[in-house]
Amino acid sequence: MKKKVAIFDIDGTIFRSSLLIELTDALVQEGIFSLKVRKAYNLAYKRWLDRKGPYEDYIEAVVKVFKKNIKGVRRKDFSKISKKVVAFHKNRVYRYSRDIIEDLKGKNYYLLAISHSPQMIVKEFCQKLGFDKVYGQIYEVNAGGKFTGKISYLELIADKSEILKRAVSKENLTLLGSIGVGDTESDIAFLKMVERPICFNPNKKLFQYAKRSNWEVVVERKDVIYFI
Repeated sequence: MKKKVAIFDIDGTIFRSSLLIELTDALVQEGIFSLKVRKAYNLAYKRWLDRKGPYEDYIEAVVKVFKKNIKGVRRKDFSKISKKVVAFHKNRVYRYSRDIIEDLKGKNYYLLAISHSPQMIVKEFCQKLGFDKVYGQIYEVNAGGKFTGKISYLELIADKSEILKRAVSKENLTLLGSIGVGDTESDIAFLKMVERPICFNPNKKLFQYAKRSNWEVVVERKDVIYFI
């Protein structure tokens, strides 16, 4: 019998930050990345913090320096730091997301997670929440156990709707009664495929699309959850 599927974005949707940002900061703190790395995104971070620049500029700056500096890092060091980051941040999740995940697990949904953060840390984080399958960016490792700087299967992970199609086919799932939860316009592709799209703490582009499409919009602020 086919299982119903629920698909979630992770960063900003479940986790109250970005796994990639926290991981990059930790790699700097542990001396794996140079202190100069932080300077490369500090301006974008400050502009976002002061609400003078978009969050997208900040995260793009972090992605850029991460990709530039991951080459040559030993996989075992990366794995160790990923585990530390998850252990520290494992409970920093949104209440709404945590509760809906628990509810869907009780209803025997197949829980699918998709993130553009590195697969290793996404998998570590999502295992704690009980996800059945996790997709993240897979960074290539050479025979010596070090990252090459290249990303495998980039075209697949770039399109979240293709990931959902792949999972439905391979895992014997059904989109009947399916649910999707996302927070940015990059999630629109998979939200269009599910029966119940939920836009949680959406950015402006997703919010505008959601209102035109009559999708659910949910915002969690402090200890209040708003259904818009």
